[in-house]
Amino acid sequence: MKEMQLLQYFPLQLREELSEGMLCGAEEVRVRVGQPLEIRYTDAASRTFGRMDRGQLQEMLNYLSGYSIYAIEEELRQGFFTVEGGHRIGVSGRTSYRKKGRWNEMNLLSDINGLNIRIAHELKGCAKEIVPRLYCGNSIYPTLLYAPPGVGKTTYLRDCIRLLSLGDSGHRGLKIGVVDERSEIAACHRGVPQNDLGPRVDVLDNCPKEQGMRMLLRSMSPEVIAVDELGTDGDFEAVAESTKCGVAVIGTVHAGSREEVLERLEQTKLKKLLGKVKLIGLSREEDGSRKIRISDGGRGL
Repeated sequence: MKEMQLLQYFPLQLREELSEGMLCGAEEVRVRVGQPLEIRYTDAASRTFGRMDRGQLQEMLNYLSGYSIYAIEEELRQGFFTVEGGHRIGVSGRTSYRKKGRWNEMNLLSDINGLNIRIAHELKGCAKEIVPRLYCGNSIYPTLLYAPPGVGKTTYLRDCIRLLSLGDSGHRGLKIGVVDERSEIAACHRGVPQNDLGPRVDVLDNCPKEQGMRMLLRSMSPEVIAVDELGTDGDFEAVAESTKCGVAVIGTVHAGSREEVLERLEQTKLKKLLGKVKLIGLSREEDGSRKIRISDGGRGL
């Protein structure tokens, strides 16, 4: 299991306290200077160990970066980096900025005081109920998966990509271009996807969605483009542009209800596509399972 890979990154002093079983079912590991190391689980339970000092946090950073912080400096400017296995490491600390055009751009993240290790999970087959409903002839409908943060949108998106890329007895596998702005879909490490996205997928890692969608259209002849966390007007404009080119987009949106998604689409260039868009709502049940609701242009099917 991918969780087992994480033990090598813990401070030597803590490894004796921890067992491999303690990481089973873990969702994230929080490390904060002056506070206990905390392991949080998918069922909202948590366990704490010791009290982390700056030396131990630096020890973890050395392990995570392969003793070369400079090698991940560019990623650190984005506030996170990815390690082998697809685990994403969020960081907090002191920031400094430099002027770039009209905007300020982060120049450096120093005095790191916290880490958030997001443990990579692949739930293969979780989207098998969804994918058959997405096909439109030899392609798919434009599709948005929506839910509040932490419900599993990216996990379901990842499995949709894999299943669409593989195809099935009634559908050929599709060429899919993935714009992975935050390295959460493919979880590339040194350019190589750590998650299984299927055999017909091309990934633009650490690339802004708006630019990435247009790059894929020009260079990779995708039949589907997949993106995570659509939000800006530019993102939705790029989705509309892709659709006009005959390329369906499957993506995720932070929203608590179908109405929120429809209201957002009404304000964008996707308004004309409302009748064609598939909306996939996810919610977490009390037992931790997920409930899926599939809609077409706002009308429940």
